[in-house]
Amino acid sequence: MKRLLTAIAIMLLAGAGNVNAQDDVKIGKQNLKLESNLMTPEALWAMGRIASAEASADGKLIVYQVGYYSVKANKSQQKICVIKADGSNNQTLTTGSKSETDPTWVNGRIAFLTGGQLWTMNADGTDRKQISNTTKDIEGFKFSPDGSKVILLHSLDFNEIIKKNPDDLPKATGRLVTDLMYRHWDHYVESIQHPFVADVTDEGIKDGVDILEGEPYECPMEPFGGIEQLAWSPDSKSIAYTCRKKTGVNYAISTDSDIYLYNIGTRETKNLCKPEGYVEPAIDPSKTMKYQAVNAEENLQNNVGYDQNPQFSPDGKYVAWTSMLRNGYEADRNRLCLYNLETGEKQYLTEQFDSNVDGFCFSNDPKDAFIYFIGVWHGCVNMYSTTLTGEVKQLTEDWADWTSIANAGNTKQLLAIRQSISAPSDIYLVTPGKKETKIKQVTFENKHITDQLTLGRVQQRWVKTSDGKEMLTWIILPSNFDPEKKYPTLLFCEGGPQSPVSQFWSYRWNFQIMAANGYIIVAPNRRGLPGFGQEWLEEISGDWTGQCMKDYLAAIDDAAENLPYVDKDRLGAVGASFGGFSVYYLAGHHNKRFKAFISHDGAFNLESMYTDTEEVFFSNWEYDDAFWNKDQTANATRTYEYSPHKFVDKWDTPILCIHGEKDYRIVYNQGMGAFNAARLRGIPAELLIFPDENHWVLKPQNGVLWQRTFFNWLDRWLK
Repeated sequence: MKRLLTAIAIMLLAGAGNVNAQDDVKIGKQNLKLESNLMTPEALWAMGRIASAEASADGKLIVYQVGYYSVKANKSQQKICVIKADGSNNQTLTTGSKSETDPTWVNGRIAFLTGGQLWTMNADGTDRKQISNTTKDIEGFKFSPDGSKVILLHSLDFNEIIKKNPDDLPKATGRLVTDLMYRHWDHYVESIQHPFVADVTDEGIKDGVDILEGEPYECPMEPFGGIEQLAWSPDSKSIAYTCRKKTGVNYAISTDSDIYLYNIGTRETKNLCKPEGYVEPAIDPSKTMKYQAVNAEENLQNNVGYDQNPQFSPDGKYVAWTSMLRNGYEADRNRLCLYNLETGEKQYLTEQFDSNVDGFCFSNDPKDAFIYFIGVWHGCVNMYSTTLTGEVKQLTEDWADWTSIANAGNTKQLLAIRQSISAPSDIYLVTPGKKETKIKQVTFENKHITDQLTLGRVQQRWVKTSDGKEMLTWIILPSNFDPEKKYPTLLFCEGGPQSPVSQFWSYRWNFQIMAANGYIIVAPNRRGLPGFGQEWLEEISGDWTGQCMKDYLAAIDDAAENLPYVDKDRLGAVGASFGGFSVYYLAGHHNKRFKAFISHDGAFNLESMYTDTEEVFFSNWEYDDAFWNKDQTANATRTYEYSPHKFVDKWDTPILCIHGEKDYRIVYNQGMGAFNAARLRGIPAELLIFPDENHWVLKPQNGVLWQRTFFNWLDRWLK
């Protein structure tokens, strides 16, 4: 579940997707006048959410996508905007009520999607033309460098796992399931995406050729993959694409995706990760792959983990991609792999960086021989460069999260999106230099709102853990902070379990709205989080209730004992996903530290979780074994013995449980079970259940309801 907070997933968590946009509702930037200087749910939902950006070939213009939301209409609209690289002449090009998405530059014009088809327009929004007429909706696209062809993403009916109902029963709602992976994230798997290659002609773009014709595999990969998982070669003759060519049980237990090279002319495909004739060793699907032959030392050279998001070098000599070493471990370190297309040699360029590569791009100039990338270190996602021989250099040193990186056209600048705990996403131009990196902010999307707000000050604090190590903890002080007062304080429990507590800006778990409600936030980078070396990260797998829980308590105890403005008699603990699990566990092990708990989409019963979740590889790696295995490891035995549901007899503190019924990662019976148990024990409890939300809360009115319920509960017990 670490992928929830990769660069792409952060965008989704922020609600950047198009939620129930309707043709008859026009939504745009709101000139919101706030009644006070404090953040509110309504202020959060009034903010524009930048989703993507791309510079024109000459670097003079930037086209970007921004989403706007209406709480009243409970809808959103995605719009396309253009701005000059110097930050002037910002124009919104979308004037109708339909969402327009995926803007990119093609021959000086802007190509985009609306109504399931491809359109183009001039840079000023004039001369709009529909250029595709395909039988299926287009869900993503990428033009070849010479403009003669385009990759189109289409969804195809898929009945390999869920069988098609008989034609004479058109109103039957049952689903006959024959294998695992019958549902993923928030939907039943009755369709999969395939990439098609279509010609670009004067008559327009018609249906193309299916690259994976006849193959029962998805590309891009569920649940978060997009067009970034495919890339054109500079000569427009080949496509590199990402695919996990497995189905059913084999898909559910594996993270083994590969990079394939597809030849447009011959339609032949080559696996760049595996040698020809590779045969995967037999795998026991009910056990961790840590100790199985597939992850034996002699097999790891075959790229058996996640390999994703290929890009070609400008000279066409190399393909680079992000690569994880081991199969079954979704939180393994994301390295940058460089493949020589002439020799077939692979090398890993970021071995000097003991953390993840979250995004990258080649330098425009082959003479530079650089790859730029972003990655987390010590709670911040900064920019780095690496030579093609693996010499890594840090380019930025911000208390910020850089969430995307790309070339700014054919210039020596980089186009990037940046956010922080105190600022929502904006677009920046970055100029790397030998001695200094210059940074220029281009957009100020929400300045008209943030200028009205008093935000809480963010502090960095290093806390001594119970085993004598130093742990980075973010402290966020209340808005209008008075050091002479004492404040209720929240321990923030991170999800993942291997997601960083970085400088992220969320539209739900937003530290500034917690600060605006008069709370101090203690947000520790406890054991199991990236950005502190692989050893620190891996101390959580197989030990969910050990050192990481001690780290949580060390952070809140340090704040209570050493920060005079923390009221140790008014402490709460809140978290989602693994953070929600943490809350359920702490509820039975906190020794009366806390006066209130909130768990969102948390795992409560780990035995049930093992068979409820869709991606079995996650539970296998984190728990070691299925609960029924009699020869399970000591880690597995401890994991199940310390499941939160076994300590409900020790619960003594009010708890709010929140869950989405379309959450197939951590199924909603977990939240209902925790709530039911609390009430049967006579503990004050509430359950906020969303029939139409997944692991996140994406609809505007549900989002406002979430915030109001969250703070009503905390205020009731902590104020």
